[in-house]
Amino acid sequence: MLAHPLRVRLLGQLRAEGPATATHLAEALTTNSGATSYHLRQLAEAGLVMEEERDGGGRQRWWRAAHDMSSWRRADYEDDPDAMAAVEWMETQQVNRFVETARAWWDALPGEPAEWRDAGGISDYLLTLDLEQLQALMTEVGEVIDRHRAEAHAHPRPGARPIVLYAAALPSMDEADGYHAVD
Repeated sequence: MLAHPLRVRLLGQLRAEGPATATHLAEALTTNSGATSYHLRQLAEAGLVMEEERDGGGRQRWWRAAHDMSSWRRADYEDDPDAMAAVEWMETQQVNRFVETARAWWDALPGEPAEWRDAGGISDYLLTLDLEQLQALMTEVGEVIDRHRAEAHAHPRPGARPIVLYAAALPSMDEADGYHAVD
């Protein structure tokens, strides 16, 4: 369903900026409103966006994201080659988006206040965990993120900015990281 670049961009725009019309989205994403309308309807069929009622909206249709994040388990799609291809495409898009976000931040760094330059960042950690420990780690990370999101939503603070947080816990296949194949 999301294996179309405009659909990913539409969903991202609605999540970041809130409800909008197809015309507004087309302007923001520099595309045409016909394509935008078509892809919004496709996203609605999949339950990813919803039409929003607005008083005095006339003929304008307002759309909003149905969820504020996407998450899936690969195991849920292993029996469906098309769905697995879509999962792989989405994960590739996420990695590409991470690279774009990092580059944009690095380009903007010289103009940012020192406290913002030092607040964010990228770190890597090498852990040796079993499956249960990895699952527990990712659950706990998700809980921490959910707690901060709820607090930010309930009590917005002056000077708050949108933050893109990527969490990835991938078993290393690199011997340089201490990986040794087990027979």
